[in-house]
Amino acid sequence: MPKNPAKDINALLKKLPEGPVLIAVADIDGVLRGKRISKAKLKSALKNGLGFCNVVFGWDVEDQPYDNTQISGWHTGYPDAKVQLDPTTLRNVPWDGDIPFLIGDFEGGAAADACPRTALKRVLAKAEQMGYTVNSAIEYEWFTFAETPHSLAAKQGAKPTPATPGMHGYSMIRSTSLPGYTEDLWTNLGAFGVPLEGMHTETGPGVYETAIHYTHGIDAADRAACFKLGVKQLSLKHDLIAGFMAKWTEDLPGCSGHFHQSLADKKTGENLFAKSSRKHGTSKLMDAYLAGQLYWLPKLLPFFAPTVNSYKRLVPGSWAATNVSWGVDNRTTAFRVIAGDAKSTRLETRIPGADSNPYLVMAAGIAAGLYGIENKLSRNSTGPAALKQKATTGNAYGAKNLAPLSTNLAEAVNVLKAARKEVGTLLGQTFVDHFIATREWEWRQSEQAVTDWERRRYLEII
Repeated sequence: MPKNPAKDINALLKKLPEGPVLIAVADIDGVLRGKRISKAKLKSALKNGLGFCNVVFGWDVEDQPYDNTQISGWHTGYPDAKVQLDPTTLRNVPWDGDIPFLIGDFEGGAAADACPRTALKRVLAKAEQMGYTVNSAIEYEWFTFAETPHSLAAKQGAKPTPATPGMHGYSMIRSTSLPGYTEDLWTNLGAFGVPLEGMHTETGPGVYETAIHYTHGIDAADRAACFKLGVKQLSLKHDLIAGFMAKWTEDLPGCSGHFHQSLADKKTGENLFAKSSRKHGTSKLMDAYLAGQLYWLPKLLPFFAPTVNSYKRLVPGSWAATNVSWGVDNRTTAFRVIAGDAKSTRLETRIPGADSNPYLVMAAGIAAGLYGIENKLSRNSTGPAALKQKATTGNAYGAKNLAPLSTNLAEAVNVLKAARKEVGTLLGQTFVDHFIATREWEWRQSEQAVTDWERRRYLEII
């Protein structure tokens, strides 16, 4: 991510062109909500913060107000809350006239307790206090559709037309049928401060997978959020729609948002997960970090699978895990240990879908891992049953004695709710309670919906 070299606000402002500046905050679903402000307003905002309506934590992805949250709602009158812009996030949007762009956090008051980016910053601060730098990245899959917002709205979101036909993973042909599309993504996202490590077609019509280059700290989550925004905006310029929902049709695999992570020594930069002399080439520290994630996974599942649709992806044979499991380079498990060299050894948390909030994926995953280190957990300890397991080899879907994960959002939220005080010690009690309320709302909305499946099944026959 481009770093701001200025030592003070005036120096930063001198580097910016005249004209508007784009600012954004991340809502509870990880969607960047933003607006344009003047350069004069930016000067004041950098010094003193600026007001941003707290409704961004009081409504869902369709802007429907929650009726069960305390932090934001009609009862609050939807006042402005203070946002502090982060100068280190400064980048330009190359496909929007190079307009300067910054990300901010809510600070102070109730809105700060609901801010996903602020929650992640608390977890990362703890890692720093423990002597670690978190290196991480998220890789995403998404489907491209030959649709516009108007054509998709006319179809009411049903049966969108994929941008390319057929099942062709790692294709050397399909990407050329969308002239300039992948080149545009690669070049512009890099210029947007989101350097890409790799991109290829996946199994399915119009589906791509892209790995974002890793970085340290909160930059990784910012890159992920900016990646999704950039792909969506650039796709629109090609008369395409990019879909990051976890599973848009039962006939095809879903879209992942795998979280890769490792801990480095804060002083030396050494990868503390690598230990070539031990089995699997991983250190005891990594064992404890993994054990922490194994222990917490069932309770933290809604942070990785936050929507009703998320659980349509977590089914056997879907390239997404269905149980609490780990393995060495095993893509059927929840956690994949990648035992590379001293630099590349890392853990891949494979549960998150592309629909997840990158700030919360990182916050939950890292907090669970740090818990494992603090409590000296081991994969083979006498502790919780989830830890009493060796690496799963072969197909984890058919493995016995592995704890199953919740199969829908309501069940997962109930597990989280039963452990709300425990989870509150990891992520902050007010934040956890607000998140639970938003997920309960999400489930209630789905319960009221009449689906195409129901109409096909019952309308004529029953």
